[in-house]
Amino acid sequence: MVLSILATKPHAVCIPSPAQGHIKSMIKLAKLLHGKGFHITFVNTEFNHQRLLKSRGHDAMNGLPDFRFESIPDGLPPSNENATQDVAALCEAAKKNLLAPFNDLLDKLNDSASSDAPPVTCIVSDGFMLVAIDAAKMHRIPIALFFTISACSFMGFKQFQALHEKGLTPLKDTYEQGENF
Repeated sequence: MVLSILATKPHAVCIPSPAQGHIKSMIKLAKLLHGKGFHITFVNTEFNHQRLLKSRGHDAMNGLPDFRFESIPDGLPPSNENATQDVAALCEAAKKNLLAPFNDLLDKLNDSASSDAPPVTCIVSDGFMLVAIDAAKMHRIPIALFFTISACSFMGFKQFQALHEKGLTPLKDTYEQGENF
């Protein structure tokens, strides 16, 4: 009976961009999916996982067998856990270093001999985590992109190149050009 329940329960792997606002938003979405019957594996970088444990306590990650936290290395050297990581370095490290450990985690989760979780049925990724798109293609797992930023910010990112090509960005400061208000 337990095996048939595991085989039919959807399993979402949620992976946020490794920044505080992205993590909080993804946890909220993961909780909503869990409430709708999904098995959840929430993936953080090791640095952010340790910060989460420090802020919420080591028992905060325990309790629900069908809502788990996993961590993967970001490839950056150890840094002060009380400080924010350098955003530019983190973005570059994510592009270069997260695909292999994320693929390894997906393999582990889908290995019925070593995992007591149902097979991964989908990945819910932060829209900025391009490595998750690559991993989804490699594993032939459906992926949904979740943008934690506002619609206005999203459109700014989406249209930035076109605005730059038209000379509309970066904005010119009218005060510096000698105009008065």
